Amino acid sequence: MKEITAIVRMNMVGLTAEALKEIGFASFTCRKVLGRGKKKVDFTPTKWTPGTNDYTQQEISNQHRLISNRMFTIVVNDEDVDEVVETIIKVNQTKNPGDGKIFVRNIDEVIRVRTGEKDALAL
Repeated sequence: MKEITAIVRMNMVGLTAEALKEIGFASFTCRKVLGRGKKKVDFTPTKWTPGTNDYTQQEISNQHRLISNRMFTIVVNDEDVDEVVETIIKVNQTKNPGDGKIFVRNIDEVIRVRTGEKDALAL
């Protein structure tokens, strides 16, 4: 079994969830996360001065700005990893920085708390 963790843009949560459901993987966890990649992003917003038509640049430290994202976690059988990963990429890929990251890890054991079922039966 594998655990797939995908960090995606906030506005892609609904599309990602729907795509996973369509391929038969409706069980997952999605939570709010903050983070950033290594690429420098320009977060300098414009500030409007009331009563004028003047906009001035307001400096913000680009070194420590965190971006809101969503993190999907889903555990699947080994043979389903490629399908799930390809689906997540297909939905989220814009070919721009910030499209996200996917991590795949081994899972040694899964136990359903309610029934005590293990591994594939627990999924």
